[in-house]
Amino acid sequence: MFYNFKDKVALITGAGSGIGLATAKAFAQAGALVALADYNEETVKAETQKLTDAGYKAMAIRCDVTNEADVANMVAQTVTTFGRLDYAYNNAGVHVTVVETADALSEDFDKAIAVNLKGIWLCMKYELQQMRKQGSGAVVNCSSQSGIVGTANLGAYTAAKHGVVGLTKASALEYAHKGIRINCICPGTTETPMVANAVADRPEHMDAIISAIPQGRMGKAEEIASAVLWLCSDGAGFMIGQAVTPDGGYTIK
Repeated sequence: MFYNFKDKVALITGAGSGIGLATAKAFAQAGALVALADYNEETVKAETQKLTDAGYKAMAIRCDVTNEADVANMVAQTVTTFGRLDYAYNNAGVHVTVVETADALSEDFDKAIAVNLKGIWLCMKYELQQMRKQGSGAVVNCSSQSGIVGTANLGAYTAAKHGVVGLTKASALEYAHKGIRINCICPGTTETPMVANAVADRPEHMDAIISAIPQGRMGKAEEIASAVLWLCSDGAGFMIGQAVTPDGGYTIK
């Protein structure tokens, strides 16, 4: 599907790889000016250079979404460079050790909440400040199929992703009458470096995951990106506070 986002400004976190990078590319191809933010500065700069070499307008920003100063700077840099902020896809996230709750480490729980939930809250805080000034904008937060259903042995991750869905709904109500739409996306298991790393030492776990997906395959990053762009488009103008779930049918069983 083709979208025309000519001269619109999109900010994507976790844009150095996976779904974030696929979404940044899709926005650029649709004509948007794109700010790619990622914790890994070297990677995000390299990917941004590829986009600019191809003739797209893009900039790279190093950002740790758990650091409020970094997040504030990320939004400020985007607005200073491109003049406004129309779309934000808060995608940055981490996986944690697959383990029973009784054996989980406190530091893993803290990390899951800090990046996957508080990080999105911080990004929204500063993105919404800018969009509120403009009186317009669309935000898409990245939850997970684990934000819709429980996932055994991923308690901390599941808790954080459920939190993203709730945060999205609450914020959507606050800003619906201010010209700003907020939704979230809950991807199923997708072919990304994060997923590959999570099961690198447990290939049997991946086999079990795929066998549980009605379509019998993982999603593609580009498929998730297309859903994000739709949520930002005028075609989704009546979508507020929704959790869109491209998961191959996993959560409808």
